[in-house]
Amino acid sequence: MSISTSTMWIVAAAVAAVLLVVALVVVTARARKRRRAQQAEEIREQARLATAKVERREALAAETAAKARAAQAEAEAKAAEASRLQERAAAHQSEAATSREQLQEQWERADSLDPQAGENPRPQAEGDTDPGTAYSEQEPSAGAPRRDAGLSTPSS
Repeated sequence: MSISTSTMWIVAAAVAAVLLVVALVVVTARARKRRRAQQAEEIREQARLATAKVERREALAAETAAKARAAQAEAEAKAAEASRLQERAAAHQSEAATSREQLQEQWERADSLDPQAGENPRPQAEGDTDPGTAYSEQEPSAGAPRRDAGLSTPSS
């Protein structure tokens, strides 16, 4: 029986060794699982922080885009206003040129009716100093005589 007792001790030692190896494998697997869970939680925390930063950047980008759209709309409105003012200025200049031509025709007609008066220099029109002001927009001077007063022919 001594052989069978030795065999039993050998078998018991082998079983104990196998159990010890299994226990070490289980402990190692659990430790690895804990480390991975902890690492995953750290990564999730970093992702949460990064998500907040990204959301702030997205909000800033949206705000900047809104400001850009508003500035673009304002620039378009200013461009439209500038265009309208340019058209208005061109209309005023055209009207001033037409008025200037009519005024010249009046002077020429007056000179043809009375050439002697043409020797006196013609008074300078009020609008001559400001070429951007149309003749029709000029305020007549209170004491200045009207230039067309003598041009109408009396009916009697």
